[in-house]
Amino acid sequence: MASGNESTRDRELLRDTGLSRRDFLVKGGSALALLAMMDPAHFAQLAGAAEDGQVIPFLDRPPAAPEAAVKAYGELNRMDWQALNEWITPNDQFFSVSHYNRPVIRPEEYRLEITGLVRNPKVYTLAELKRRPRQEVVFTIECAGNHGFDWFTGGIGTAKWAGTPLVPLLQEAGLRPEGIEVVFFGADAGEEEVRNVKMSQQFSRSLSVSDATRPEVLLCYEMNGEPLPPQHGYPIRLIVPGWYGVANVKWLSRIEVMETRWAGRFMTRDYVTIREEPQSGGGTVWTQKVVGRARIKSIAARVTSQGGSYRIEGAAWGGPIDRIEVRVDNGPWRPATITRGKEQSFAWKFWNLEWTDATPGEHTITSRAIAREGDIQPAADDPLLTKKHTYWESNGQITRRIRIA
Repeated sequence: MASGNESTRDRELLRDTGLSRRDFLVKGGSALALLAMMDPAHFAQLAGAAEDGQVIPFLDRPPAAPEAAVKAYGELNRMDWQALNEWITPNDQFFSVSHYNRPVIRPEEYRLEITGLVRNPKVYTLAELKRRPRQEVVFTIECAGNHGFDWFTGGIGTAKWAGTPLVPLLQEAGLRPEGIEVVFFGADAGEEEVRNVKMSQQFSRSLSVSDATRPEVLLCYEMNGEPLPPQHGYPIRLIVPGWYGVANVKWLSRIEVMETRWAGRFMTRDYVTIREEPQSGGGTVWTQKVVGRARIKSIAARVTSQGGSYRIEGAAWGGPIDRIEVRVDNGPWRPATITRGKEQSFAWKFWNLEWTDATPGEHTITSRAIAREGDIQPAADDPLLTKKHTYWESNGQITRRIRIA
């Protein structure tokens, strides 16, 4: 998506969506507006759902996506929930965000360089990478800007990613002890201007050495049993399970180990969450933190009716989820049943709740995810959200309205 600070592109987007800056900040942190685009019929055939159950429409309706968004970020291909009939998101329905161009790379010409503070710099061809040990991971990727705007709630998808682990390649290159940061460069590039200096820059993100050498981090060449589609980073992309999409660099061309923290655009100016945080002695301090690991989140995706019985269905993701709870109106939190993905570490969980006491009239439905460590998905009025001044990491509890006849 766009810059963590208010860039020219952000201002144009605010103008074209008709939002004031104040409305933008409120909507960026408010769970009440987060799910406006997700029509209930779009969440088809969740595990455990009655195939012939009637979907009851939610009362909230999405605004149209502004043309400025497509112009700024390319064709986003937001998930079509209505077409989703499997736990794994089909490749052609998987969202796609780009910041520069979308390079076309011939497989026989591909090269991946490992350089910087290593004893044995390496260059690999695609064929060489594919001959290395293969590893798979099912991972739900969410754009860090997902739910930051009313019209952008489809920036999420789950795939089976396959490739070769990164850590053995770094070990073979010989990490030098002074190296603390591993920087990943994509082949996609554009012109940037910093302090009146114009330069060509590749897309780049970095990880600490400890994060980069986790065993689940992959150099990925396959998505759902097929070669990576061009829009998803063919021929090689980085997969960092448990992190927001921005960390999963596409069209990977170079890996460089450095002795200092990387200060590229997407680490210091874009994808930075700005908050007012309380100080122990009173008052607040402004913080700016790089978007990194995904935050826990859940949605009530639809309500179905069959034979006079009602069921609330949804999903939860963003971390090791222990359980999901649902509240109707201002009633107590009720435990939902996880129907798919409970044992998966990095993939979403599908859940449902039998709504046995549904009554005619208008109701609100809210869900919240609870992590294994005890963290709870924050409410819409939690200071974590209300004091947030950028639309990244909008993971507040989502409330929807529905009318039972």
